[in-house]
Amino acid sequence: MDLTQLEMFNAVVETGSITAAARKVHRVPSNLTTRLRQLEDDLGVALFIRENQRLRLAPAGYSFLEYSKKILALVSEARSVVSGDEPQGIFSLGSLESTAAVRIPGVLADYNQRYPRIQFDLVTGPSGTMIDGVLGGTLSAAFVDGPVLHPSLEGQLVYREEMMLVAPVGHKNVARARDINGASIYAFRANCSYRRHFESWFNADRATPGKIHEMESYHGMLACVIAGAGLALMPRSMLESMPGHHQVQAWPLAEKWRWLNTWLIWRRGTRSRQLDAFIALLPDCEA
Repeated sequence: MDLTQLEMFNAVVETGSITAAARKVHRVPSNLTTRLRQLEDDLGVALFIRENQRLRLAPAGYSFLEYSKKILALVSEARSVVSGDEPQGIFSLGSLESTAAVRIPGVLADYNQRYPRIQFDLVTGPSGTMIDGVLGGTLSAAFVDGPVLHPSLEGQLVYREEMMLVAPVGHKNVARARDINGASIYAFRANCSYRRHFESWFNADRATPGKIHEMESYHGMLACVIAGAGLALMPRSMLESMPGHHQVQAWPLAEKWRWLNTWLIWRRGTRSRQLDAFIALLPDCEA
């Protein structure tokens, strides 16, 4: 097994075909096919399931993919360290939408300016999706609602978010979940930690939301609330950043439910120079 075989293996996984992978690694398809067969023979397992000239990862392939990415990343980091160069390579960051929109734009701008040789990529989504990305190796790190208690992850607290219940203008005061029992609410998909927090707030007060309308953005949620179509839960920092926030009423949840922590997480043992450079630019936690 050598680095070229690992690069070929990853290229096939990323592109989904021998032909496209061969173009990516500047080899002819027949050479790539032979080297992959040699890699499988060396490991003693089939990494791919071959069906009608198509390749898809076998169970062993999924396990091997994590290690191949880690090996290639370490090699890239080692080359960078011994050459004395500034951090370079790929850094894929995941983030909650509110964190990406309000908390980190300045950090990202500073990071890109300081480290132009790093290939930076940002993906946003709910905590569940971001955690899966870090565990699966597609994300170098991610901002999520935390802490995350997983043996393969580690991280640090970065921000505290005050959670606000947002209602149409003129809505009566909301002190507890029972005050809006049965009300329609707007939220992200089920794997969003903020949505789970909202539902837990209802359940703890033996109340139940009415219809839950799944949205793709806070701006869409706010527009629906302004129109009087229901209520939403969002961080104060996000709410106050959006045009139209003066057209709603908002109350913080009761103290037990009021604050949520945003953590930056990464796979245990995979802290790289790119990640260290990014962490150095983050502010001290506001706790």
